[in-house]
Amino acid sequence: MKKERLAIVGGGLVGSLWAVYLAKKGHEVHVFDRRSDIRKVKIVQGKSINLALSERGWKGLKGAGIEAEINKVALPMTGRLMHSVQGEISYQPYGKEGQAIYSVSRGLLNQTLLKCADEFENVTLYFDHTCKDLQLDTNTIVFQDTHQNTTKELQFDRIFGTDGAFSAVRARLQRLDRFDYSQEYLSHGYKELEIPPSASGDFQMDPNGLHIWPRGEFMMIALPNPDRSFTCTLFMAFEGKDAFENLHTDEEIMAFFNKYFADAVPLMPELLQDFRNNPTASLVMTKCNPWHYQDKICLMGDAAHAIVPFYGQGMNAGFEDCTVLSQLMDEFSDDWTGMFKAYTRLRKPAGDAILQLALRNYIEMRDKTADERFLLQKKIEARFSAKYPDLWLPLYSQVSFSHIPYAEALQNGIEQDEIMKKVMDRPDIFDIWDSEEIETNILRLVNNN
Repeated sequence: MKKERLAIVGGGLVGSLWAVYLAKKGHEVHVFDRRSDIRKVKIVQGKSINLALSERGWKGLKGAGIEAEINKVALPMTGRLMHSVQGEISYQPYGKEGQAIYSVSRGLLNQTLLKCADEFENVTLYFDHTCKDLQLDTNTIVFQDTHQNTTKELQFDRIFGTDGAFSAVRARLQRLDRFDYSQEYLSHGYKELEIPPSASGDFQMDPNGLHIWPRGEFMMIALPNPDRSFTCTLFMAFEGKDAFENLHTDEEIMAFFNKYFADAVPLMPELLQDFRNNPTASLVMTKCNPWHYQDKICLMGDAAHAIVPFYGQGMNAGFEDCTVLSQLMDEFSDDWTGMFKAYTRLRKPAGDAILQLALRNYIEMRDKTADERFLLQKKIEARFSAKYPDLWLPLYSQVSFSHIPYAEALQNGIEQDEIMKKVMDRPDIFDIWDSEEIETNILRLVNNN
């Protein structure tokens, strides 16, 4: 493959990781970000959105040879810790013993990835550069340098759009004939809160799991940070009975938290301050097709497939884009047209599937994790999978601990749900769930499916 002059618009997680991949292949790489250099900003633990790094994401990092750097800022979470209204805690492992997803700070991760990219001589980073337009006939990008208050036009052989859910690169492609695009907001939003370390500087809760307070139509989660704090996120409707629109006064806010999250309140000394100062953010989903334009432009990460965060797969899916496209570059060499077509063909179904999976998992996290029938179903599935691993891999494990394509995992999950519904419909299931009779019944259903 001949050396080319390549642009990456967007220096976030996917863009900075992709810069490492392209640099290692010997290309001249230019990364542009509309923000100032995040490496010069102190990341306050517990004040930035935490992410869940799982197997697909680790594969992307390993492919770039930088997993060791990221491992320094990642904390393992082996399962869910569900908090009932009464304060009782139950544990549900994510996978088999030894399997975990990892809590990482978005800011710290972005800083680390940019640092890794900047170590290559053939990578140039530009900050405070806003993409204003693309001239598709010449592959020229029009940038506004907000620091110098100047406008510049730069030409490249190829352009990669990694500039997020509101991508300027994709916005230009949306003006093309036969380019499909859709955007949808959830009726729910989120607000970041914090559980700080204890007075002695230790974790105030078990740091080895993802804490969930499932409350039906809303929920709160908490992920651990290296400084022994927890980043909490309240997901709730904007309007309605239990909704952000009803929480204005200190009394209303505290009454709500004391009613639904009483065990967390003593751990959150800055609750009122955090609730008032931290914005209530929205949740958007986007789809588009195709993910490329001719042999010139390619969309990756949220620019191609923005999803809601409830499967912890947004970043992992974006990193998997890097893995797949890197493999296609090796396969297609200088045939960029064939490469980009193959990329859209392979990844578009994956993007659609993980969006559906994320929406399904929101219902599971906020509602079903508090349901004893659901928890029993998961125990039955885990028991059967341990005995027949070639016949049954739980959906969560397919998504988080394997490289099974998202679309295939979604279909497998639908079929598994149909089987388990028949199993759980037995009126005596709580008495005989671990019996040979139930095991034989599942075997029959699997083999007949």
